[in-house]
Amino acid sequence: MVAVTRLAKRASTFSPQMRRCLSSSEVKSHAPPHDAASFRPFPRREDLSKRCVQWAFLGCPGVGKGTYASRLSNLLGVPHIATGDLVRDELASSDPLSSQLSEIVKQGQLVSDEIIIRLLSKRLVAGEAKGDLGFILDGFPRTIKQAEILEGVTDIDLVINLKLREDVLLEKCLGRRICNQCGGNFNVASINIKAENGSPEIIMAPLLPPENCMSKLITRSDDTESVVKERLRIYNEMTQPVEEFYRSRGKLLEFNLPGGIPESWPKLLHALNLDDYEDKRSAAA
Repeated sequence: MVAVTRLAKRASTFSPQMRRCLSSSEVKSHAPPHDAASFRPFPRREDLSKRCVQWAFLGCPGVGKGTYASRLSNLLGVPHIATGDLVRDELASSDPLSSQLSEIVKQGQLVSDEIIIRLLSKRLVAGEAKGDLGFILDGFPRTIKQAEILEGVTDIDLVINLKLREDVLLEKCLGRRICNQCGGNFNVASINIKAENGSPEIIMAPLLPPENCMSKLITRSDDTESVVKERLRIYNEMTQPVEEFYRSRGKLLEFNLPGGIPESWPKLLHALNLDDYEDKRSAAA
């Protein structure tokens, strides 16, 4: 905890722009963002180059956090930061922490919150030095402890919580495939769930690989029905307090995915008040 406290003190040296790109008055001037229709973080027709964002994505495994975080990163011109990438980058470096991380990974242990925060703090300081206009975090924080520690390191303006029905999530996870040659991620599931009991129809087309990857697809060893269901159970149990943490601060936008990328991306842009930026949206699509 002493190390985390030192990080928090170090983070206080971030510029006012990095500490608060969207003022609290801008966020709180809206109704509590419990659904996509009630929250408008961007005024319409504002020049995006003059703004920065400090956002985080939440969502169950397989919901598509990385996909939508990456697209928004391209649209807004801010870095997409995933904690898994931070760990991999550190392992590939010659920094002293690399050898410690290597041992943790070799032993199959979880990387501690303290180390993740150290890596994130290092990345944010480096980003500010380069002139980054904010960031979009992918899948962090996952626990209430992480959310509380993160609050001492930097300000999060908005948390986008992607939601999808569990039966759809299960099909998506079971359809995931990886090319064992290029490492590309694909999905062979063709989802078409009819509307019933008040739930809307959900259609998601498969994300198929190019022809040269088709014969090289493999399934992740942990993508079995029992393992996926357990992952979802654990995620919901751990993340519910995180959702409430940000909801109580007026920073949570819950977005129910209506389908695949073609259906969901325009609606997400609308929920974030970004649908007027046609040129930039086309570049990110």
